[in-house]
Amino acid sequence: MRWIYWVGWLLFRSAFRSLFGLRIRGAEHLLTEGPVLVVSNHESFLDPPLIGTLYADEMHFLARKSLFKGPAKWVYRQWNSVPVDQEKPDMSSLKTIIRLLKQGQRVLVFPEGARTQDGSLGEAQPGVGLIAVKAGVPIQPIRIRGAREALPRGEARLKFARIEVHIGEPIVLTKEDLREAKGKAGYKQVADRLMAAIADL
Repeated sequence: MRWIYWVGWLLFRSAFRSLFGLRIRGAEHLLTEGPVLVVSNHESFLDPPLIGTLYADEMHFLARKSLFKGPAKWVYRQWNSVPVDQEKPDMSSLKTIIRLLKQGQRVLVFPEGARTQDGSLGEAQPGVGLIAVKAGVPIQPIRIRGAREALPRGEARLKFARIEVHIGEPIVLTKEDLREAKGKAGYKQVADRLMAAIADL
């Protein structure tokens, strides 16, 4: 683990437990070895480091391309962030994620694509279904509660709110699932299945 990632991991881990009283439900379901596509609802900017601290080793994240400027670019790279252009999405970031998963890495993706406005779950984008099908690795559904209250969208000041993370049973797509997932409609069906698993937590 690179030192900058490790320092961030320690700071965030301590903060989530001491300031936000982090509670983890379903820890027995957490996949800690091998490639894993982690899918979660998206409540706050706190979500990526929050999920990252669940694991004792590194994982990869998606981050807005606009954040990769100046010194922050180096920090985001050290934190294993993959730049994505939300205004003009293309296949390059998806291909990067799929390649990382096939190399045995762990990657976090938010199926909704953006943080929630009001706390409700949004609609899954087909891109996460494409990643799941093309990578063919186990999928770890996770639901976050309380992060929006701690740092709502559009706010810059942290608030003290209890955060809970619910970890669901892993999902493994069968050969039949992979055969049936053809084109955008098929990828959307897989994405909806993953979002339903998150909603059930």
